[in-house]
Amino acid sequence: MKLVRYLHSNMESYGVLTNHEITCLLALPKALKNPPPLTLDELIAFGNKGIEIVEQLMKSSTQNEKRNATISLDDITLLAPILSPPKIVCLGLNYRDHAEEQGKETPDEPIIFMKPRTAIIGPEQPIIRPKMVEQLDYEAELAVVIGEKGKNIPVSEAKKYVFGYTGFNDLSARDIQFKDKQWTRGKSFDTFAPMGPCITTTDQIGDPDNLSVRTKVNGELRQNSSTKNMVFNVYEIVHRLSQVMTLEPGDVIATGTPAGVGVFMKPKPKFLVPGDLVEIEIERIGTLRNIVSKEA
Repeated sequence: MKLVRYLHSNMESYGVLTNHEITCLLALPKALKNPPPLTLDELIAFGNKGIEIVEQLMKSSTQNEKRNATISLDDITLLAPILSPPKIVCLGLNYRDHAEEQGKETPDEPIIFMKPRTAIIGPEQPIIRPKMVEQLDYEAELAVVIGEKGKNIPVSEAKKYVFGYTGFNDLSARDIQFKDKQWTRGKSFDTFAPMGPCITTTDQIGDPDNLSVRTKVNGELRQNSSTKNMVFNVYEIVHRLSQVMTLEPGDVIATGTPAGVGVFMKPKPKFLVPGDLVEIEIERIGTLRNIVSKEA
């Protein structure tokens, strides 16, 4: 199941994405008798029970009821699937091919940093390149959405704590990142966390450790890898992060990026400039598209 958050006629809602259509859950007649949570963030807080609520609502509705509650993707504006995550935790150097392109050893412990939720934007929203940034770079990432609160979660139990997965672009100001010698400032500007286009629930994602991850810039393929190249897989990441911090429903974990980022392109770096179209493609999730704009 793919869940999306969107605007339609200036009203925010959420629903189930199927092909090129969205079934608005709040518009289903059955929702009046057994109302689902009002927002997607609230649904995620229900964890696996939230998925069961949606499945039961869809199952109990007639085809005609679902048809009347369905709108075309062309008639809405997709938003970032999560409005206000408690935490955005990101991993660095978590792909073997990315470490290799830098000539670095893979880490024996996850390298983590945080992004503020003020950096979040949704599909088709502009990435703003700040005036003080000259080396803007993309990073395609599979992001994990946590659905259950947990601490010291065993690897064998980690799947139960995951609500689903979404696409994520860990935008980075390389000039600031390398100058600071730590990553927070260079990765925390407003609009530096595009997310979407949907959340694919755990039961529909298949094997999260064997998904293709690709980036195109103006149609040119830049990154082309798979999550099987991750140093720490999804469940290891959940386990190790939960040893450090309590994971909460709605937390977003960006799992790192593969080789092909602009700063390490040969024979010279290829940084993003205003007008560039960046497309992040994650298998079983979809394509996250954003255009780079200059700061006003």
